[in-house]
Amino acid sequence: MAEQTSKQLPAQRAELRAGTPFRPRLGDLASDLAENGRIGVVVRVPGASSASYHLRPPGGGREWSAPSSGDTLRPVPVPVTHVSPLKRDVIYDHRAQQAALPVMVHHEDGGMSESVLILTPRQVELYRIQLDHIIEQRHQAREGNR
Repeated sequence: MAEQTSKQLPAQRAELRAGTPFRPRLGDLASDLAENGRIGVVVRVPGASSASYHLRPPGGGREWSAPSSGDTLRPVPVPVTHVSPLKRDVIYDHRAQQAALPVMVHHEDGGMSESVLILTPRQVELYRIQLDHIIEQRHQAREGNR
């Protein structure tokens, strides 16, 4: 389907479902609900040398701990930089009255994931008008450069 979605959660992505605790690994970013959503880098995981997760602010600073169960920790999504259309057919579902445009979502860490942009008929018409304007501007720019 797509390339690795997040450098942060490559192997665990399929395991994340309702009721499954997030079990971050060393170096992962995590949001700690017990700390009002504070974000930290996991610097120690529960094991022989530690009874809990230890996190530190991404830019450095004072470390804090989180329960070894991971109940208060949540993954931090990698920011999206942009979305680009894929070279595939657009699908229109007349029963749902919506169009589905396959797209590639590009993430800040270089990862990518495929998704679908869902458009209502009104949005399709609006974007058609906007795209017609872009095409016209492109033609005018070409003519101006000759």
